[in-house]
Amino acid sequence: MSVRSVTAMGLIAAGLACMASPAVAAAPAGHAPCFFITQWQGWKAPSDNVIYLGVNQHDVYRVDLSVGSPQLRDPGVHLISTFRGSSSICNALDLDLKVSDNFDGITSPLIAKSITKLTPEEVAAIPRKDRP
Repeated sequence: MSVRSVTAMGLIAAGLACMASPAVAAAPAGHAPCFFITQWQGWKAPSDNVIYLGVNQHDVYRVDLSVGSPQLRDPGVHLISTFRGSSSICNALDLDLKVSDNFDGITSPLIAKSITKLTPEEVAAIPRKDRP
C-alpha cells in the first residue's frame, strides 16, 4: 500500500470519527439544531423583525430578521421560502424568505440574521396568539 493510500484512509477515518462524535451531533447552547424543511409546519410573526417557526408539532424556532416587514402581521399574507441544495435548515443562511399577500403578488425579501431553537419555557412565555 502506498503512503498516499494510507494517508487518504487515515483522513477518511478521522472524518468519519468526527461525524459520529456527540459534539457534532448536539448543537452548542444558543445555536439552532438542524431540521428538515418537511418538518416546518407553520409560522407566526409577533413583530416586523421576528418570525416563530413551528417545527415537528412541538418545537418552535425564533428567526430574527435584519430586514423585516410590517406586512408579516397582516391577515392573508404568506411566507415564501426558497430552498437550494440541502433540504435542512441549520442556520440563518439556509433561509431565503419572502413575504407576499394574496392580492397583488408582490413579494418583499426578508433577511434572516439568526435562528434559535426555543426551550419549552421560552415557548410557554410566548402569548398564545403569537405561537405558530
